[in-house]
Amino acid sequence: METKDWLNSELQVIEKWEKDQNGIWFWEKIGRLPFKLLDKLTPAFIQKKISVLLDELGQFVQNGGQYLTQEKVILTKINKHSDNEITAISDIATLPLVTMDTVGQDLKTNRSHLATIQGATTGVGGIFTLAIDIPVLLGLSLKTLQEIAIAYGYDPKEREERIFILKCLQFVSADIVGKQAILNELSSYYGRDQNSKNEVISQLQGWREVVYTYRDQFGWKKLLQMVPIAGILFGAMTNRSMISDISEAGIMLYRKRRILEKLELVES
Repeated sequence: METKDWLNSELQVIEKWEKDQNGIWFWEKIGRLPFKLLDKLTPAFIQKKISVLLDELGQFVQNGGQYLTQEKVILTKINKHSDNEITAISDIATLPLVTMDTVGQDLKTNRSHLATIQGATTGVGGIFTLAIDIPVLLGLSLKTLQEIAIAYGYDPKEREERIFILKCLQFVSADIVGKQAILNELSSYYGRDQNSKNEVISQLQGWREVVYTYRDQFGWKKLLQMVPIAGILFGAMTNRSMISDISEAGIMLYRKRRILEKLELVES
């Protein structure tokens, strides 16, 4: 039974995790320096690839673009752990939180494994395959967060959910805005005030910043991937870590929303 006390205890676990995320490690700051230098040294075709990436992310905000995931795959996963057949995302909200967590953790494991293979593959050619690695990994990140959203009963076909997903992505790689500031912005999604949600959407004027902070977050980790052949190991490790961190953030932030909504139902 999801009692009020149990839900509150689970909420405290998430709030502790949020406090642990504040700030940025010194080595993470240093790690962003190589990409600042890389901007001046990289060939034009890599810079062009980043520009295309920016346009694609803009399309994701507006309509999902090529990154919009297929909900049927996630509904099938959910039905493996549910006694009642779920046919729509809106039905997922009625499921126990434990079921949502099970699917979320399963997605985290599967996507981290996929990122490991992808990172090893693109680590073969050094700096040239790095140009392929960044957009592919961004696409995997967006799809992973969408799948986690569905696992907790939120529909990424809705624009405000895609904004929330980008905020989750920005949270993981935050340095300019800061993790605490993003958590404060996301708090408006935990209430019923539509004006607050609209304010978050209007604040996302710097969605291009999401791409650059996401890319810069690789830093010294990706610098090692530029070495041909040796980049296989570093690429696999880095991509696995990246998707694992993104999955964890998505699970925690979406889990918090679902717990607060369940608490609201219990109290009412």
